[in-house]
Amino acid sequence: MWIASDAELVLGDVEFLTTAARLLSNKVKRRRSEVILTAEAKSIPLAYALAKRLGHERFIVARKSLKAYMGDHVAQKLKSITTKTDQELVLTREELAHLSGKRVCLLDDVVSTGGTLSALEVLVVEAGGKVACKAAVWKEGPWYKSDLVYVGVLPVFVDDPKRIS
Repeated sequence: MWIASDAELVLGDVEFLTTAARLLSNKVKRRRSEVILTAEAKSIPLAYALAKRLGHERFIVARKSLKAYMGDHVAQKLKSITTKTDQELVLTREELAHLSGKRVCLLDDVVSTGGTLSALEVLVVEAGGKVACKAAVWKEGPWYKSDLVYVGVLPVFVDDPKRIS
């Protein structure tokens, strides 16, 4: 299987990130989110650009491992098709407190199965927030069927189409 993607666009291309944030903000703004929550690392520049366009004062990044500075924290396990091992998303209690009572936009660069979004959603619910929307630049493959707001579709190429259904 081969998935069409270019991590360099999402990580460092300012024109691409600006355009993607503009296109996403047009779709997301009517959901009236108050804060963006994303997972590290590729979506961080996108979260910044989108938060700026939406007029948010802050966005929150769930770390993929516990950092020495994090102190009291909450972790949520997840399985992603883009990594070989199970992962976890970690937020500090202070970050959870910031999500409490807020309408949260969950953001990812690419959504395939929705594993990352599901883990982020568990953290929002635990914090006492409400998911206002789920957004991504790209949706790929037929796996994720939900209320995702996205800009485009990435093709998935396989030698046997039954493998992705």
